[in-house]
Amino acid sequence: MNNQDTPRGFALGLTVYVLWGFLPLYMKAIAHIPPAEVIAHRALWSVPIAGLLLIVLRRTDDLRAALKSPRTIAMAALTAALISINWGIYVWSISSGHALEAALGYYINPLFSVFLGAVLLGEKLSRAQIVAIALAASAVLLLTIETGTVPIVALGLTLTWGVYAYLKKSLPVGPNQGFLLEVLLLSPIALAYLVYLWVTGQSHFMAGSMHDTWFLIGCGLVTAGPLIIYANAAKLLRLSTIGVLQYIAPTMIFLIAVFAFGEPFGGARLIAFPMIWCALVIYTGSSFRDARKAKRLRSA
Repeated sequence: MNNQDTPRGFALGLTVYVLWGFLPLYMKAIAHIPPAEVIAHRALWSVPIAGLLLIVLRRTDDLRAALKSPRTIAMAALTAALISINWGIYVWSISSGHALEAALGYYINPLFSVFLGAVLLGEKLSRAQIVAIALAASAVLLLTIETGTVPIVALGLTLTWGVYAYLKKSLPVGPNQGFLLEVLLLSPIALAYLVYLWVTGQSHFMAGSMHDTWFLIGCGLVTAGPLIIYANAAKLLRLSTIGVLQYIAPTMIFLIAVFAFGEPFGGARLIAFPMIWCALVIYTGSSFRDARKAKRLRSA
């Protein structure tokens, strides 16, 4: 594993999180299109991009080997289902005026991953991590009490992405090959649904507005492109650096939701979001201290 940050890795990491941060503006431009249709196009148009990458990298043999393994296909089908649900929640949240909840979900996600590691892998939590998780849970509880409903978007994004990332580590194939395998498994369903929309006259693709058509085709690029960049950035950056950079995207989503989309930011949100930010400061500070301690031990 890479223990040093490189300028190229930092540039790639910064690029991918900024791209993810601007994604709500893209999704808002097609907010009038049903989320299910958008998700189908995201899966379908990701196939040629991810496929071309494997051809360029000459890693198609790995994909062929994966396609011969029923266990790998079954695991990939599960991760594909999770990522499609995650995409669906995200697209719906942007189109329906719940971008702030999406930002909250991505803020909570790293803390949920730590919690998942403790529950499923028996990883020991530090005192700082326990405090951070408790703060995040308290913020969610506050929002639930104030609004009278559970923040389903935030928790849905957190749960689906957290479990997806956990299972993805167990997938016996590289990240680029795994992503192509996932969208390949989703593409027959996506294609069948898009054909159904076309036959019943409900399709927005090639149906009058070229704006919609090009934006739907572009869904493949805005989906596969950042994931490919991230896969390369992760190899050239320390885990702690990635941990800090990952807050760029939800911060941008938060700012876009408040200042561009005009979503209300008051009441319990005015208290809950600072609680989450405080939890993340505690968590990040603890991570840096643990990394420095590990480095000193290795040196000794």
